[in-house]
Amino acid sequence: MLRLYGRGCAAPRKGNAPVGDPAVPQWRCSSAVSRQALLQRSRQGALPDARSTVSSCRLLGMPKSRWPILALLFLLCVLVVLCSTCVAAGWLLSRPGVGVGPSRPGGSGTLRLFGAEPYTLDPALVRYTVSAEYVVEIFSGLVTLDEELRVVPDLAERWEVSPDGKIYTFFLREDVRFHNGRPVTATDFKYSLERACDPRTGSPVAGGYVGDIVGAQEMLNGQAEEISGIEVLDPRTLRIAIDAPKAYFLAKLTYSTAFVVDRDSVEQANWLERPNGTGPFRLAEHSRERIVLERNENYYRDKPDLKQVIFSLSGGSPMSMYENGELDIVRVGPGDVERVRDPANPLHAELSTVPQLDVYYLGFDVTQPPFDDVKVRQAFSLAIDRQKITDVVLKGMGYPAQGIVPPGMPGYEREHSLLAFDPQRAQRLVSESTYGDASRLPPITLSIGGRSGQLPAHIEAIAAMYRETLGLEVSVEQTEDLFAGRPQFFAGGWSADYPDPEDFLDILFHSQSDLNHMGYSNPQLDRLLEEARIASDPARRMNLYRQAEEMIIADAPWVPLWHSADYVLTKPYVRGAAHAAAIFPWLSNVSVEE
Repeated sequence: MLRLYGRGCAAPRKGNAPVGDPAVPQWRCSSAVSRQALLQRSRQGALPDARSTVSSCRLLGMPKSRWPILALLFLLCVLVVLCSTCVAAGWLLSRPGVGVGPSRPGGSGTLRLFGAEPYTLDPALVRYTVSAEYVVEIFSGLVTLDEELRVVPDLAERWEVSPDGKIYTFFLREDVRFHNGRPVTATDFKYSLERACDPRTGSPVAGGYVGDIVGAQEMLNGQAEEISGIEVLDPRTLRIAIDAPKAYFLAKLTYSTAFVVDRDSVEQANWLERPNGTGPFRLAEHSRERIVLERNENYYRDKPDLKQVIFSLSGGSPMSMYENGELDIVRVGPGDVERVRDPANPLHAELSTVPQLDVYYLGFDVTQPPFDDVKVRQAFSLAIDRQKITDVVLKGMGYPAQGIVPPGMPGYEREHSLLAFDPQRAQRLVSESTYGDASRLPPITLSIGGRSGQLPAHIEAIAAMYRETLGLEVSVEQTEDLFAGRPQFFAGGWSADYPDPEDFLDILFHSQSDLNHMGYSNPQLDRLLEEARIASDPARRMNLYRQAEEMIIADAPWVPLWHSADYVLTKPYVRGAAHAAAIFPWLSNVSVEE
């Protein structure tokens, strides 16, 4: 899933996105990967602490007044002194960790978070984590992820798989209803999957997540009116045929593209203003200032303890809001990480650090000069000092990438780092390229995602490294939708949708993948990835992915930069908040002690 550097996130977690600010790392699964396992690796030194959050600034203004009468002026001064003393005392008493501690205003069962404006709430269109954070709470599918990122039943209470691994039969729960109380049927799922694959819907991700279903590609290509591999056996039974046995197929169904939607609702104008989903929460309010989710009283599993979740989309610095008792959970950014790491700081007791299954990177369009030359791409990779970026810019809230697949991926290990910092070799490769010298390279523009109009610190550092090592001036442009066009050179992030190397290597680098934004094609790599798709032996499958990763690094369509970790503060009265390595519906497990 795409991850945006320059955007805030709704809650403590992570996917693939355009990059503007490293502060916003963001998640999913086939085999289980536990938060405890990742934290254990961190304690053992395998994963340095990593994670950051964007903090905005609040500007406070002071009104001016004039008093023409000198006697009143004197009185006013006295009153100001007295009021200032009272306010200061009250502020000190209300600070977290000081005096009486944080107050808990608001109604019973309300959780307050800092959020970001989603690009969409349509499950079929989600490709950024900033959207997924809300969609997984409003909608749901046949299966879902738990806090250990294991695939577990959701709307389907159980399923059966044919001996050849190609036919899945799902049996729906009897008590499943949409938010408006209408029962969910197998026909609703057939409609939803076919809508996602309908070219008129324009889903940018359907091919990557449900393209394994027989007939899905034909519908995506406009060659069929329905998906031949989906069959409704009765109102509660759905049969899905896939093109080959694939170990990760169930995990892919946890992505929102496979979520069920209500046809009657979808066919109404402005249906996303009040979407009729099946998730634990329903959308009650969506304004410029906030998003409010309210408990779904028709929820088929244990009803959430929370009555509502309020996401503030504005209002100032999230960290200041947390310390002032206005938020219950917040991500920590580089500007605050040193003080919350300090055991003497009261906030340290509220800190959780969770390594993420993600990667931040620079990507090239390999069809555009000068990145149509592999030696130029390799030089750009060798010119980056990843250790300096993570130590100085991220303040230890990231750890240098050694490849594409992040540490902690179940069953996946590499023998040595595939990446290096070698300025001399970088310069030599440029001279050996078809351009012969850095001065002969065409103008280079690095595109970043976001809306802030500000240049993130890590982008400044990267531009400086290219200037110092290669003698190149790299221009930077910011765009809200990074992949609306064909950027020559771009900064991005990818967070796991499910903990399987396929979600990083196949879905991003296969030449036919809709999420391959580099124009990159290597027939030998395609064959390796296709062989890994159907490999039944886990060890052989992982070996195929290791070979694929080495091949991709050698071709250098990407410059992997770092992997992150979430630094999250949680108020002591919040219970059940699971800070996992990928996105999953977590709010239904949370409660707030009043």
